[in-house]
Amino acid sequence: MENITSFLIYPSQFDLITQKKKLYLHHIMVIALQVLFVLVLIILLILFVFRISRTRKTNHLPENYSELLTEYVKFYRQLDVRGKEMFDKRVEHFLSAVKITGVNAIVEDIDRLLIAAGAIIPVYSITDWQYINLHEVLVYPGSFNMDFDQEGTDRNIAGMVGTGALQNVMILTKWQLRQGFINNNDTHNTAIHEFAHLIDKMDGTMDGVPEIILERKYVSQWKQMMETTIEQMKNYGSDIDMYGATNTVEFFAVISEYFFEQPGLLKANHPMLYEMLERIYKISG
Repeated sequence: MENITSFLIYPSQFDLITQKKKLYLHHIMVIALQVLFVLVLIILLILFVFRISRTRKTNHLPENYSELLTEYVKFYRQLDVRGKEMFDKRVEHFLSAVKITGVNAIVEDIDRLLIAAGAIIPVYSITDWQYINLHEVLVYPGSFNMDFDQEGTDRNIAGMVGTGALQNVMILTKWQLRQGFINNNDTHNTAIHEFAHLIDKMDGTMDGVPEIILERKYVSQWKQMMETTIEQMKNYGSDIDMYGATNTVEFFAVISEYFFEQPGLLKANHPMLYEMLERIYKISG
């Protein structure tokens, strides 16, 4: 009987072990399914956030942005298909990075696009450029004075790169912004003028010498060229806007307007200035 009893015990132990193994495997499967479920949720969450982010990014450009840029921005019209695609991406990135706020003015899609175009045109050939010194652009309806008053007779400022409390802020006037792109027959563009100031400021000083993009070996030559031209303007006048004779800071901004608005005319009238600006803005002749 002992042998028979012993024989009956072993199957019960075997079943117990088998049952334990099944329970263990079941527990492992439950954990694995839970981990898989969590991973799926994380992936879905990432895709959802990415989709929202991509949607928000796309919304920085109006649906008819290409038509608007083609109609109003001569620089854009002259680009090939690939060039326009790159310009579009740069505009979209600028609008996603810089806040544009109307101050007693309604900022429309065309205004946002023209501001972005004014920012991209001077640095179009500098593909890794970032305006790290600009966080917001304030849009005024018209000119203002040094106290930022928008009424009165002493308003003669069309744009400004802010300092002090307005550090990292630019002010542009809506009317002059639009005129700079609508009128293709002059050498003026307020947006390009102010962004040239911002480029000049990137090296820490506003002196008309954008050392962050101008090779060091040309710095002294550019300084001498500006001073000589300013002196000639004061003594004999010039087709260059006389506001550029104020100082080297304004000269750089004014001549940059001229360079991008009427490049052929600048090359014909001031070939040495044109050649130096090609070096500064990395544009091949």
